[in-house]
Amino acid sequence: MQHEDPHPAVPTTLAPLRNPAFRSIWTATQISSLGWLVQTVAISWLMATISASDLMVALVQAASTLPVFFLSILAGAIADNFSRRRVMFAGHCLIALASTTLMISVGLGFVDPWLLLGLGFLAGCGFAVNDPAWHASVGDILHKRDIPAAVTLMSVGYNIVRSIGPALGGVILAFFGPLAAFALAALSDLAPLGALWRTKWKVRTSPLPRERMVTAIHDGVRFTAMSLEIRAATARAALFGLASISILALLPLVVRDQLKSGPIVYGILLAGFGMGAFIAGMSNGFLRRITSQNRLVAFASVACAACCLSLALTSSVPVAAIALSLGGAGWLITWTGIDVSVQLASPRWVVGRTLSIYYALSAGGMAAGSWIWGTVAQNYSLTSALEGAAGALLLVAAAGIVLPVRPWEETDQESSGFHPPELALDLKPRSGPIVAKTEYSISEENIEAFLSCMRARRHVQSRAGARNWTLQRNLQTPSLWTETFRTPTWMDFLRLNHRLTAADKEVGDHLLALHEGERPPHTVLAIERTTEAARSRASTFVSRPPR
Repeated sequence: MQHEDPHPAVPTTLAPLRNPAFRSIWTATQISSLGWLVQTVAISWLMATISASDLMVALVQAASTLPVFFLSILAGAIADNFSRRRVMFAGHCLIALASTTLMISVGLGFVDPWLLLGLGFLAGCGFAVNDPAWHASVGDILHKRDIPAAVTLMSVGYNIVRSIGPALGGVILAFFGPLAAFALAALSDLAPLGALWRTKWKVRTSPLPRERMVTAIHDGVRFTAMSLEIRAATARAALFGLASISILALLPLVVRDQLKSGPIVYGILLAGFGMGAFIAGMSNGFLRRITSQNRLVAFASVACAACCLSLALTSSVPVAAIALSLGGAGWLITWTGIDVSVQLASPRWVVGRTLSIYYALSAGGMAAGSWIWGTVAQNYSLTSALEGAAGALLLVAAAGIVLPVRPWEETDQESSGFHPPELALDLKPRSGPIVAKTEYSISEENIEAFLSCMRARRHVQSRAGARNWTLQRNLQTPSLWTETFRTPTWMDFLRLNHRLTAADKEVGDHLLALHEGERPPHTVLAIERTTEAARSRASTFVSRPPR
């Protein structure tokens, strides 16, 4: 259940920190992120020193992002069906296991490139489980109007840590060695585990039983595929991830081969990336006031392209640091803009799954990009890889024409308050198929407006679970129109109606205004039966008032 905000003023970036639950988990997440960034610097630099393959160095990024591609959709379905707090706890347990194992392996002197990639993959599995549940929980913990500020704050917080963590990692590597870096990462993983153990928040539960995982995944994919805003944002994220990951994947090679430097410079450059993201995050509200969200994301892709091109052409550490600050700003603006767009376009019943699909495809793009740009660097040159990535990012910026990111508009995605109708039969949850028919009386002059509403109605009903949706016009009485759809079972019918939001109900209100009958339109429910002799039963119809 969303908490009422006692401060009705327009929220600032820091407003979500007033909420104790969000503040506790957000703070613990920053501590964990600090350890993770120190560990990432150590793994990347250790791989660059024990492996002569440029591809293996670039695959360090792929190893931690690939699990998100494979597991996020399942994790999103779990987050929508189980306690998101417990799902987050399980994800952080996997991350802690990977960090502890890495620390022990390095302490025993057993270091192998494939071991580094394998443990990075295990940590990535933890992030794949945790991230959809954490981001979906933002809407449970906070009021909807605070979601954009909360998502920005989560990105800003991570990038504040990014400004410190890599530099700290470089110092620890240079003076204490990789074992100290991995020990710090293992200890930092205790912070989110402790915060989640202590912190609880109220969540509005569904009166219906949990869905089967296969059904939940199918419904999440269907909703995402039928939502234009989410589909465009997810496609844009995948393309941006594929092109922009070149900055982080190839940076160890830039430091080693082009700047002729060591881990301290690597950490400083990553800190510059984080500082640029921090500045962009704190300026995000101002930037959104002076330009549209879609145009802002396009400019962010251009900024990342400029970063790649500068890294390809410079041998100066200060120039590289400035370029990475620009890239960090573009990185944060893009991911924040797309994340909030997906959240605000998703009802609470499916937000974990829509976010997980977005994460899966963006992580898949980053994993593929790490491999592609690493292969180009190995087979051609580092400069060619960075220049190619810059060109790809310019194409991603142009993609905003056909794949626009929606404005950050607040719509009511809460349940419309459906109450099951009274039935003359005692139906079981698996009884079905169920047929629903609603009849409308529409005058000739309102037909175009009616058909326009029905197109929206079909979209709303179908993405919530309606099958075989049709609209018929009576040939004897042309003013009568009948909307018909089916659901496989009675439970599916109940789920469909519980999923319809207050925003979806507005379509029904428009249809009611167009209806000209003496009585309001009513819905007739029926259960289909076969005509086989052994199974023959009469179809039973029950009327209920309109939603």
